[in-house]
Amino acid sequence: MSTKKKILLVEDDTNLGNLLQDSLELKNFDVVLKRNGEDAFNDFKINKYDMCIFDVMMPKKDGFTLAKEVRRMNTTVPIIFLTAKALKEDTIEGLKLGADDYITKPFSMEELTLRMDNIFKRLPKEEASTQNLFTIGKFTFDNTIRTLKIGDSEIKLTTKESELLKMLALYTDRILEREIALNAVWGTDSYFAGRSMDVYIAKLRKYLKEDPSIEILNIHGTGFKLIEKKTA
Repeated sequence: MSTKKKILLVEDDTNLGNLLQDSLELKNFDVVLKRNGEDAFNDFKINKYDMCIFDVMMPKKDGFTLAKEVRRMNTTVPIIFLTAKALKEDTIEGLKLGADDYITKPFSMEELTLRMDNIFKRLPKEEASTQNLFTIGKFTFDNTIRTLKIGDSEIKLTTKESELLKMLALYTDRILEREIALNAVWGTDSYFAGRSMDVYIAKLRKYLKEDPSIEILNIHGTGFKLIEKKTA
Protein backbone atom coordinates (compact mmCIF):
# COMPACT_ATOMS: atom_id res chain seq x y z
CA MET A 1 0.00 0.00 0.00
CA SER A 2 1.39 3.42 -1.02
CA THR A 3 2.37 5.78 1.77
CA LYS A 4 2.86 8.74 -0.56
CA LYS A 5 0.91 11.90 0.16
CA LYS A 6 -1.54 12.57 -2.67
CA ILE A 7 -1.54 16.16 -3.93
CA LEU A 8 -4.11 17.90 -6.16
CA LEU A 9 -2.12 20.53 -8.08
CA VAL A 10 -4.09 23.04 -10.15
CA GLU A 11 -1.99 25.33 -12.37
CA ASP A 12 -2.95 26.62 -15.83
CA ASP A 13 0.60 27.64 -16.79
CA THR A 14 1.77 24.58 -18.74
CA ASN A 15 5.49 24.97 -18.04
CA LEU A 16 5.11 25.80 -14.35
CA GLY A 17 2.53 23.07 -13.81
CA ASN A 18 4.76 20.41 -15.36
CA LEU A 19 7.79 21.66 -13.43
CA LEU A 20 5.91 21.59 -10.11
CA GLN A 21 4.49 18.14 -10.79
CA ASP A 22 7.90 16.69 -11.70
CA SER A 23 9.64 18.35 -8.75
CA LEU A 24 7.04 17.19 -6.22
CA GLU A 25 7.07 13.66 -7.58
CA LEU A 26 10.86 13.65 -7.12
CA LYS A 27 10.11 14.54 -3.46
CA ASN A 28 7.99 11.35 -3.27
CA PHE A 29 4.55 12.97 -3.56
CA ASP A 30 1.80 11.46 -5.71
CA VAL A 31 0.70 14.46 -7.82
CA VAL A 32 -2.42 14.87 -9.97
CA LEU A 33 -2.16 17.97 -12.19
CA LYS A 34 -5.24 19.83 -13.46
CA ARG A 35 -5.26 22.91 -15.71
CA ASN A 36 -8.44 24.65 -14.53
CA GLY A 37 -10.67 24.87 -11.48
CA GLU A 38 -13.63 23.12 -13.07
CA ASP A 39 -11.68 19.97 -13.94
CA ALA A 40 -10.02 20.07 -10.54
CA PHE A 41 -13.31 20.17 -8.63
CA ASN A 42 -14.80 17.34 -10.68
CA ASP A 43 -11.73 15.29 -9.77
CA PHE A 44 -11.82 16.30 -6.08
CA LYS A 45 -15.42 15.06 -5.79
CA ILE A 46 -14.40 11.48 -6.58
CA ASN A 47 -10.84 11.22 -5.23
CA LYS A 48 -9.24 11.64 -1.80
CA TYR A 49 -6.33 14.07 -1.43
CA ASP A 50 -3.93 14.87 1.41
CA MET A 51 -3.32 18.43 0.19
CA CYS A 52 -4.50 20.87 -2.49
CA ILE A 53 -2.26 23.44 -4.22
CA PHE A 54 -4.30 25.96 -6.21
CA ASP A 55 -3.24 28.73 -8.57
CA VAL A 56 -5.55 31.73 -8.03
CA MET A 57 -5.96 33.07 -11.58
CA MET A 58 -7.32 30.21 -13.71
CA PRO A 59 -9.80 29.70 -16.55
CA LYS A 60 -13.34 28.31 -16.00
CA LYS A 61 -13.08 28.54 -12.20
CA ASP A 62 -10.58 30.63 -10.22
CA GLY A 63 -8.68 29.31 -7.21
CA PHE A 64 -10.78 31.18 -4.63
CA THR A 65 -14.04 29.82 -6.05
CA LEU A 66 -12.53 26.34 -6.22
CA ALA A 67 -11.42 26.58 -2.57
CA LYS A 68 -14.93 27.61 -1.47
CA GLU A 69 -16.41 24.55 -3.17
CA VAL A 70 -13.73 22.24 -1.75
CA ARG A 71 -14.32 23.63 1.76
CA ARG A 72 -18.04 22.86 1.51
CA MET A 73 -17.13 19.21 0.95
CA ASN A 74 -14.06 18.95 3.16
CA THR A 75 -13.21 21.31 6.03
CA THR A 76 -9.82 19.83 6.88
CA VAL A 77 -7.82 19.12 3.71
CA PRO A 78 -4.90 21.60 3.64
CA ILE A 79 -4.99 24.21 0.86
CA ILE A 80 -2.04 26.28 -0.39
CA PHE A 81 -2.61 29.13 -2.85
CA LEU A 82 -0.06 30.01 -5.53
CA THR A 83 -0.44 33.46 -7.04
CA ALA A 84 1.31 36.20 -8.96
CA LYS A 85 -0.68 38.68 -6.90
CA ALA A 86 1.03 40.18 -3.88
CA LEU A 87 -1.89 42.35 -2.75
CA LYS A 88 -2.69 42.16 0.94
CA GLU A 89 -6.43 41.92 0.16
CA ASP A 90 -5.87 38.78 -1.89
CA THR A 91 -3.84 37.18 0.91
CA ILE A 92 -6.59 37.97 3.40
CA GLU A 93 -9.26 36.64 1.03
CA GLY A 94 -7.35 33.38 0.64
CA LEU A 95 -6.91 32.93 4.37
CA LYS A 96 -10.57 33.72 5.02
CA LEU A 97 -11.47 30.84 2.73
CA GLY A 98 -9.59 28.50 5.03
CA ALA A 99 -6.27 28.34 3.18
CA ASP A 100 -3.34 27.00 5.19
CA ASP A 101 -0.73 29.03 3.30
CA TYR A 102 -0.29 31.52 0.47
CA ILE A 103 2.81 31.69 -1.72
CA THR A 104 3.56 34.52 -4.13
CA LYS A 105 5.23 33.76 -7.46
CA PRO A 106 8.08 33.49 -8.18
CA PHE A 107 9.02 31.03 -5.43
CA SER A 108 11.56 28.25 -5.01
CA MET A 109 10.66 24.57 -4.82
CA GLU A 110 12.50 24.44 -1.51
CA GLU A 111 10.17 27.10 -0.09
CA LEU A 112 7.07 25.26 -1.33
CA THR A 113 8.13 21.85 0.01
CA LEU A 114 9.16 23.33 3.38
CA ARG A 115 5.77 24.97 3.75
CA MET A 116 4.04 21.72 2.76
CA ASP A 117 6.10 19.78 5.33
CA ASN A 118 5.26 22.32 8.04
CA ILE A 119 1.54 21.93 7.37
CA PHE A 120 1.72 18.13 7.43
CA LYS A 121 3.67 18.21 10.71
CA ARG A 122 0.96 20.11 12.55
CA LEU A 123 -1.91 17.91 11.33
CA PRO A 124 -3.05 14.94 13.42
CA LYS A 125 -1.69 11.62 12.18
CA GLU A 126 -3.92 10.14 9.49
CA GLU A 127 -4.78 7.08 11.53
CA ALA A 128 -5.68 9.26 14.52
CA SER A 129 -7.87 11.65 12.51
CA THR A 130 -10.16 8.73 11.56
CA GLN A 131 -10.60 7.84 15.24
CA ASN A 132 -14.08 8.50 16.59
CA LEU A 133 -14.11 6.80 20.01
CA PHE A 134 -12.14 8.44 22.86
CA THR A 135 -11.62 8.02 26.58
CA ILE A 136 -11.32 11.43 28.22
CA GLY A 137 -10.70 10.94 31.93
CA LYS A 138 -13.86 9.23 33.21
CA PHE A 139 -15.76 10.11 30.04
CA THR A 140 -16.39 8.01 26.98
CA PHE A 141 -16.80 10.19 23.90
CA ASP A 142 -18.24 8.79 20.66
CA ASN A 143 -17.99 11.27 17.80
CA THR A 144 -19.95 9.01 15.43
CA ILE A 145 -23.18 9.30 17.45
CA ARG A 146 -22.08 12.54 19.21
CA THR A 147 -22.41 11.31 22.80
CA LEU A 148 -20.38 12.07 25.90
CA LYS A 149 -20.95 9.55 28.70
CA ILE A 150 -19.86 9.45 32.33
CA GLY A 151 -21.32 6.79 34.59
CA ASP A 152 -25.07 6.58 33.92
CA SER A 153 -25.17 10.12 32.53
CA GLU A 154 -25.15 10.81 28.77
CA ILE A 155 -24.89 14.17 27.03
CA LYS A 156 -25.99 14.49 23.41
CA LEU A 157 -23.65 16.90 21.61
CA THR A 158 -24.38 19.12 18.65
CA THR A 159 -22.33 18.56 15.48
CA LYS A 160 -19.98 21.47 16.19
CA GLU A 161 -19.58 20.53 19.87
CA SER A 162 -18.67 16.99 18.83
CA GLU A 163 -16.24 18.03 16.08
CA LEU A 164 -14.52 20.54 18.36
CA LEU A 165 -14.20 17.99 21.18
CA LYS A 166 -12.75 15.50 18.68
CA MET A 167 -10.09 18.03 17.65
CA LEU A 168 -9.22 18.66 21.31
CA ALA A 169 -9.07 14.91 21.99
CA LEU A 170 -6.79 14.32 19.00
CA TYR A 171 -4.46 17.01 20.37
CA THR A 172 -4.63 15.85 24.03
CA ASP A 173 -1.72 17.36 26.01
CA ARG A 174 -0.70 19.39 22.93
CA ILE A 175 -1.73 22.87 21.89
CA LEU A 176 -4.59 22.95 19.40
CA GLU A 177 -4.06 26.19 17.50
CA ARG A 178 -7.16 28.37 17.08
CA GLU A 179 -6.72 28.61 13.31
CA ILE A 180 -6.50 24.83 12.90
CA ALA A 181 -9.64 24.24 14.98
CA LEU A 182 -11.57 27.02 13.24
CA ASN A 183 -10.71 25.83 9.73
CA ALA A 184 -11.44 22.20 10.63
CA VAL A 185 -14.80 22.80 12.34
CA TRP A 186 -16.09 26.12 10.95
CA GLY A 187 -14.28 26.18 7.60
CA THR A 188 -13.04 29.72 8.29
CA ASP A 189 -10.91 31.54 10.85
CA SER A 190 -12.93 34.76 10.69
CA TYR A 191 -13.51 36.94 13.75
CA PHE A 192 -17.14 35.80 14.09
CA ALA A 193 -16.22 32.12 13.84
CA GLY A 194 -13.62 32.74 16.55
CA ARG A 195 -16.21 34.23 18.88
CA SER A 196 -18.53 31.30 18.15
CA MET A 197 -15.76 28.83 18.99
CA ASP A 198 -15.19 30.52 22.36
CA VAL A 199 -18.86 29.92 23.18
CA TYR A 200 -18.52 26.24 22.27
CA ILE A 201 -15.34 25.89 24.35
CA ALA A 202 -17.29 27.26 27.34
CA LYS A 203 -20.04 24.68 26.72
CA LEU A 204 -17.54 21.81 26.56
CA ARG A 205 -15.91 22.99 29.81
CA LYS A 206 -19.34 22.90 31.45
CA TYR A 207 -19.97 19.32 30.27
CA LEU A 208 -16.51 18.12 31.35
CA LYS A 209 -16.86 19.59 34.88
CA GLU A 210 -18.27 16.21 35.96
CA ASP A 211 -14.66 14.98 36.02
CA PRO A 212 -12.51 17.53 37.90
CA SER A 213 -9.32 15.99 36.49
CA ILE A 214 -10.23 17.14 32.96
CA GLU A 215 -9.46 20.70 31.95
CA ILE A 216 -9.42 22.72 28.73
CA LEU A 217 -6.66 25.29 29.12
CA ASN A 218 -6.68 28.58 27.25
CA ILE A 219 -3.18 29.13 25.82
CA HIS A 220 -3.11 32.90 25.43
CA GLY A 221 -2.86 34.07 21.85
CA THR A 222 -2.34 30.53 20.54
CA GLY A 223 -5.19 28.12 21.21
CA PHE A 224 -6.34 25.46 23.65
CA LYS A 225 -5.03 22.35 25.34
CA LEU A 226 -7.08 19.44 26.71
CA ILE A 227 -5.33 17.93 29.73
CA GLU A 228 -6.00 15.33 32.40
CA LYS A 229 -4.61 16.54 35.71
CA LYS A 230 -2.66 13.87 37.53
CA THR A 231 -3.83 13.09 41.04
CA ALA A 232 -1.35 12.32 43.80
